[in-house]
Amino acid sequence: MILYPAIDLKDGKAVRLLRGDMEKSTVFNTDPAAQAMDFVNAGCDWLHLVDLNGAFEGEPVNAAPVEAILAQSKTPAQLGGGIRDMATIERWLDKGLARVILGTVAVENPALVREASKAFPGQVAVGIDARNGRVATKGWAEETDVMVTDLAKSFEDAGVAAIIYTDINRDGAMQGPNIAATAALAHAVSIPVIASGGVSSLADLIALRDCGADLNGAISGRALYDGAIGLAQALEALNA
Repeated sequence: MILYPAIDLKDGKAVRLLRGDMEKSTVFNTDPAAQAMDFVNAGCDWLHLVDLNGAFEGEPVNAAPVEAILAQSKTPAQLGGGIRDMATIERWLDKGLARVILGTVAVENPALVREASKAFPGQVAVGIDARNGRVATKGWAEETDVMVTDLAKSFEDAGVAAIIYTDINRDGAMQGPNIAATAALAHAVSIPVIASGGVSSLADLIALRDCGADLNGAISGRALYDGAIGLAQALEALNA
């Protein structure tokens, strides 16, 4: 199972939000590229990047720090936030991103997900962010009536590389991931599932690893910054 250290970008800085609230952000590093290299030097296999401003505004906002990370690191990186058309997808992949994450457009324009997955095999993931089982869009600001499993199943034949499932109520709260919902989603679809939201300890990672579903990986942010999870120890446990 892969551990994806998270670098959430707001106003050019690496931050963490509490339950997706842009007004409740904590700055952990004013140099996101340096933060990325700390994770890379500790041995991570992937980086998970989010343009928080872009998610709200519908277009890339934190391009400069993302490009700085890509320039310094050869470790594969995936990015979500504000990627809502084919031109933006192509531009990011041309700049060296290994994978783009499509969230809001997966609900509003599922044809784009299919088109992009076909054009760029293995390089398009779907981000499904949910409150109480319902998908939220536009930086988690708008809740829809779409159910998580229904949305995931709709992309079964699209060639999507992964589904990144985030329980918004757990994100940044250090209360543990929603293991049951994550495992249920992974059992419901054949697309690889990555767990996100609330991973706050090594025990959480081990519980996800041993949940009975074949998860692709887990994303962690605040716990790595706070030192609640030691990256080297976590990587060793997940590779055991």
